[in-house]
Amino acid sequence: MPPRVLTLAALMPLLLFAQSPTMKQLMLDLIHPASNDILLTTSRGGPATDKDWSALRHSALTLQESAQTLLQSGPKAAAWSAAANQLSAAAADVYRAAQLRDTKSLSVLTGRIDAACTNCHRQYRPNVFPPPQGRVE
Repeated sequence: MPPRVLTLAALMPLLLFAQSPTMKQLMLDLIHPASNDILLTTSRGGPATDKDWSALRHSALTLQESAQTLLQSGPKAAAWSAAANQLSAAAADVYRAAQLRDTKSLSVLTGRIDAACTNCHRQYRPNVFPPPQGRVE
């Protein structure tokens, strides 16, 4: 039997799938929806059903893994790494709280998620979080 030869056309779907997501894809398709799900669920009193708790765990895990991707694919800067680590740790704690069904901890943890996002966006997305008037950063 002759050896199989793979053409570039045959490999293209695999190569496209293997590429890391762009920062925009990561933010719009994973991080923003996952963080919003966590924040909204918590602000509405917390999960009420098994399905809600499962969705919360899913969002927390998505957020934690996305933060790890941020560490690997983002700028090699201390502030970037600190914000990504802060997000990862907060998401891991949300996951643990969801496993324990600890509604009381969720409000504190959502504050940590919000702080991680805000701290990073202030530095890396100044058009989203401009410095206060009269103060230059």
